Amino acid sequence: MAASDNHSQSVRVEVRGLRKSFGHQEVLHGVSFTVERGEIFVLMGPSGSGKSVLLKHIIGLEEPDAGDILIEGRSIRDEGVMDLFRMAMVFQSGALLNSLTVGENVGLYVAEHRLKPPAEIRRVVAEKLEVVGLKGTENKIPAELSGGMKKRVAIARALVIEPQLILYDEPTSELDPLIAITIGQEILNLRDRIRATSIVVTHDRDLAFGIADRIALIAEGEILLVGAPDEVRRSAHPLVQRFLNADFKPKQ
Repeated sequence: MAASDNHSQSVRVEVRGLRKSFGHQEVLHGVSFTVERGEIFVLMGPSGSGKSVLLKHIIGLEEPDAGDILIEGRSIRDEGVMDLFRMAMVFQSGALLNSLTVGENVGLYVAEHRLKPPAEIRRVVAEKLEVVGLKGTENKIPAELSGGMKKRVAIARALVIEPQLILYDEPTSELDPLIAITIGQEILNLRDRIRATSIVVTHDRDLAFGIADRIALIAEGEILLVGAPDEVRRSAHPLVQRFLNADFKPKQ
């Protein structure tokens, strides 16, 4: 599954020697990897391995203790760099506001920052909801939606800003297998339609091997292996094989 070279709207991401501790617990231990333009790059690992913390560093929600993150060769620590690129995050919970309609949730960022007039916001919201298969749901409230629908609303909200980089945090968590397959297909479809770079954090092995151009396996804050899905499956690394065979136990 090779990503196209024609990805003018996508960005290259480099993570260099990232370290992060909370109190006396070091969560990331010198993590390094590169995500190419237009790639679906999956960070896979057991719960508590540092995946979500790593994702929050890439989007700028956490500051590293050491190391750096570069987007198109520019450090996100440099003033103004984060404003140069359009990045969106699909949170594990969906992070929808129950007091707002689906349409208001999807258009919230654009409306709050007055980036478009109201009529244009409504048009864009309807367009993005149609992209994720939720045409006509603008006036529903989140409580009326299934778990899978909420995930797709969160994806539509990310699409409104025409992102160059989309980060997904456990996009299939708490979903049944059939709905999880739908979400995975949605991620693939979006890569082809909007040409964004995608970084997906998951412990769902079926999702990872179903959508990834490359997979990084992370355990206890360290990258064990980076490679194409077939390379990961063939790895002789004992911790990789233990995770793939579902009996990996992180240290307490």
